[in-house]
Amino acid sequence: MTTVSNQPTAPSSDSVAHAPDDPFHPGEHALQRRTGVRERLAEIGTHIVREQMPEQHRELFGKLPWLLVGSLDAHGQPHASALAGPPGFVRTPDARTMVVAARPDADDPLAAALRVGASLGVLGIEPHTRRRNRMNGVVTAVDAQAFAIDVRQSFGNCPKYIQAREAQWHEAAPPPGGVSLRAERLDARAIALVRTSDTFYIASSAAPDRLARTRAHGVDVSHRGGKPGFVRVDLARDGTQTLTVPDFSGNFLFNTLGNLAAHPRAGLLFIDLQRGDLLHVSCDAELLWDGDELASFVGAQRLLKLHVRAALRRDHALPLRWGAAALAPQLLSTGEWRSR
Repeated sequence: MTTVSNQPTAPSSDSVAHAPDDPFHPGEHALQRRTGVRERLAEIGTHIVREQMPEQHRELFGKLPWLLVGSLDAHGQPHASALAGPPGFVRTPDARTMVVAARPDADDPLAAALRVGASLGVLGIEPHTRRRNRMNGVVTAVDAQAFAIDVRQSFGNCPKYIQAREAQWHEAAPPPGGVSLRAERLDARAIALVRTSDTFYIASSAAPDRLARTRAHGVDVSHRGGKPGFVRVDLARDGTQTLTVPDFSGNFLFNTLGNLAAHPRAGLLFIDLQRGDLLHVSCDAELLWDGDELASFVGAQRLLKLHVRAALRRDHALPLRWGAAALAPQLLSTGEWRSR
C-alpha cells in the first residue's frame, strides 16, 4: 500500500515555488496548514531549523556512545540504523561538519547507502537526560574508518515521550551474530519485541528524486515513544501485518509526517535493550486523522498505520545495554490499546 488516507496531498516540488531558505518542503507545509501552525512557522522556521549546529548540539553529539542514522536505498526505501563507539567517536570539527568514526556492518542497510553525495538523517539522543538533537546532511567523504557529513539542517527536539534510561557499553557482549531474520514478514520473536517496546526510531524522506534540490529535501530519522505496548501489531488472514502507532502532540514541525505525506514509506528500528539486537522494518505508511479507532486511544492526535513490507533482524549488533526506564511524564495521561 502506498496511499495515505485522510491526509492532505503534498504538492509536487515541481509545481510549487519553494524559497531556497525555506527549511520546510510541501509535505510539511500541508500538515502545518492542516493543524493551523503554518503561518507561525513561516515566520520562525529559519530560526528553528538552522544550517549549522549550535554549540550545545555539538557538545551532545561529542559525548554520546551511539548515533541513530537514517538513509535511503536505491529503491527509495528509508532505513533507520544505529552506530556505536566510545564517546568522542562523533566529532564536529566545525559547525557545518560532522565526522563519525564508525562504519556499518555489511548487513546493515546503511552500508549500501553510505557514499559521497548520499543524504543522511542523524539523531543524537541521550535517554537518561532526555536530550536529543537532529541533523540532516549530505555525505562528503567516506573511508575505511569513518565518514563525514555536511550539515543541511540542524534542529533540537523537546524531551517529550523519551523514556529515561542510561546506555552502558557492554564489553562482555557477544560479537555480532549476523542476520537471523530476513523476510517479508515479522516472525514471532520480532512481533514480541515490537509489542513490548516503549521506543522505536523512524526514518523517512520527502522526495527521493529531489534530495539535493533544496536543503528542505533530505532524509530524516526521529524518535517515537509510548507506554510499553503502544505499537499494536495486527495480523490479517492473508498474512499481511500492520503496526498501528498513536501520534501524540509534538513540536508541530511535522518533519516525519510531512515526509510521509510526500513519500509514504518508512524505515523503523526497534532495539532489544537486553541483547543488543536490531530489528529493521520497512513499511508503507498511512495516516488517519479521525474515526472511532483514533478516539479510542486517549492522547492520540492521529494514528500512523505502518504496513510491513520487509523485516531484517541483526543479532547482538549494538554493544550497548540499558537498564530499567523511568516513563516519560507526558505519557501518564495517554491511553492504551484495548485487547483485540
